[in-house]
Amino acid sequence: MFRIKLKEEQTVGMLQLLSKIRYAVIGREADKGLLFKLFIYLILLDTAYIYLKPILHMIATMVKNADDLLDPAVNWFPRTIYLGNLQEAWSWMKYPKALGISLGLSLSVAILQTLSCAVTGYAFARLKIPFKRVLFFFLMLTFIVPMQVTILPNIIYARQLGLLNTIYPIIVPAFFGLGLKGALFVIIYRQFFSTQPKELEEAARIDGAGVFKIFYKVMMPLAKPAILVVFLFSFIWTWNDFYLPSMYLSDIETAPLSLGIEKIASALRQQAEAYGPSVNDEAIRMSTTFLMIIPPLLLYTFTQRWFVEGVERTGLVE
Repeated sequence: MFRIKLKEEQTVGMLQLLSKIRYAVIGREADKGLLFKLFIYLILLDTAYIYLKPILHMIATMVKNADDLLDPAVNWFPRTIYLGNLQEAWSWMKYPKALGISLGLSLSVAILQTLSCAVTGYAFARLKIPFKRVLFFFLMLTFIVPMQVTILPNIIYARQLGLLNTIYPIIVPAFFGLGLKGALFVIIYRQFFSTQPKELEEAARIDGAGVFKIFYKVMMPLAKPAILVVFLFSFIWTWNDFYLPSMYLSDIETAPLSLGIEKIASALRQQAEAYGPSVNDEAIRMSTTFLMIIPPLLLYTFTQRWFVEGVERTGLVE
């Protein structure tokens, strides 16, 4: 009798142990087991590899010398670190001056769009204005009208005003929140301000605050997540923009970095047609790309936590 009871206890213990192992591997719920977590990590690693491989290839190529570039056995890890390609790209791009132009242009556009679109988004979200739905419909139409349709009249106006080969034709529209970017940012602000409680405005009105004071003293401090999202989107969008600078700044000697890459690529093509291709051409292209993307990467590195939080709070992930 004692042996039978002991065997039953051992069987129960084994079943409990197997049950614990099963719950640890599969989980009581579908999204809490080890297999599900391994599957998620596998997807994340694959996605990270897809995005990181071009950057790693760019860095590995730009630090190779001619011998490593010609050797098919050298793929990811060069035998020696060669910075001559990076120095050559630096001098061709006139990097310090071009970097200053890109930073000034991107910061100016980002700040102006952040402020002007905040005002417009607050008006659409909280104020009672005539024909608000009609105006918002026209705002949505800017998603449909491509930039190429309106660029020719804008170039004509800029030429008549003597503003060609200056950054003003790019900065001034940002002050009024024009274009596809402006419409997107207005919608982001409208979505954020619409979710704020009305009691805040009512309390401010009781204290004697007007519309402008409510906006700057009450709503704007709450809109820090939306402000950060709009600022970063606008900055990166303007930093990477090639189309508008190529329309307005094509004749100046020192252009933004987005134009500098194209000018270097064109110079390399002409050099290859005249003297034949060089083994360092690809490394120089990678070096110019690295110099172009390193400032946004540094910016995102220091702001990614607040950026992700801002995207969640503005409703862009819904």
